[in-house]
Amino acid sequence: MSVLLAYLSTLSVALYTLVALVAFAANSVLCRMALSVQQTTPLIDPSSFTAIRLTAGALVLWLLMLLRTRRLHTNTSDVNTSDVNKSAANKTKAAISASHGSFLAAGLLFIYAVTFSYAYVLLDTATGALILFAAVQMSMMLMSYIQGQRLTLLEVIGASLAFAGFGYLVLPGVSAPSIIGLILMALSGCAWGGYTLLGKQSRKPLFDTGYNFIRTLPLVAAMIGVVWLLPLFSVVEPINHLILSPAGILLAVLSGGLASGVGYALWYQALRGLTATHAAVLQLTVPVIAAFGGVLFLDEVISIHLSISASIIFLGIGLVILVKPKSVTINKLT
Repeated sequence: MSVLLAYLSTLSVALYTLVALVAFAANSVLCRMALSVQQTTPLIDPSSFTAIRLTAGALVLWLLMLLRTRRLHTNTSDVNTSDVNKSAANKTKAAISASHGSFLAAGLLFIYAVTFSYAYVLLDTATGALILFAAVQMSMMLMSYIQGQRLTLLEVIGASLAFAGFGYLVLPGVSAPSIIGLILMALSGCAWGGYTLLGKQSRKPLFDTGYNFIRTLPLVAAMIGVVWLLPLFSVVEPINHLILSPAGILLAVLSGGLASGVGYALWYQALRGLTATHAAVLQLTVPVIAAFGGVLFLDEVISIHLSISASIIFLGIGLVILVKPKSVTINKLT
């Protein structure tokens, strides 16, 4: 029986992880579809996309939390429920009452979302996903170093290769990405790396993720206020200022409600069964999935320049996180 339970637990972690990784890639595709300047007119502006995405995610997660809470309340109040089940439900309710995310996680989530949106105005799907998740790994490596975990020679070589891959990616040329886009996406990746590390501490992923999304809403309101007021104090009309279309709104809702809200809750759930090393390795598959999505849905072309850069970056990061797994185990943030 214990073997069967262990198998089912492993299977559920694998399923949560697979769905979450596809959701991450879907975010890149949906965002690029909505914001691409290669269209005659973008379907939506970056600030509105971010606002709708986070609001939709908060709403969907709030509804899921409400349903979960009501089901627990029913289990504890039902006279036909066994004492064992009532006790388990009461313990779950106690854990939920302590699971409210954090302001730090909410801040990182907002920074990730807003820089992600503005970066995808300037980057194609595959390049953006590559920069994002390479930055995630590098930020996690840096956190390990700050926490006192020193790199071995092979890890130093791997980190140097990863940075060299980035250097090759941004070499001047027709296929080099926008520097501003690269910086914005790198910031987004660092924020997501911090958000992932905080997720290792989550006891109730659905509720922590939900409260994190809800806590971003004041920041969303402030961002929208600034964007609306900016034209009043600017001589030059901002680029992509307040563009809304039904298709753009739909893409933002799908990105927020499904790919972000549900996807991130599942990722927090999966993190409970993954080491930091496994989480880092698995996220490296996202740029590949996103690249295929860009080809299928956006008619994008994977350039040789990007392929070579991706290979160098993946090789370097692979050396760091696979050669000596214990050196990248992330301690809980305090």
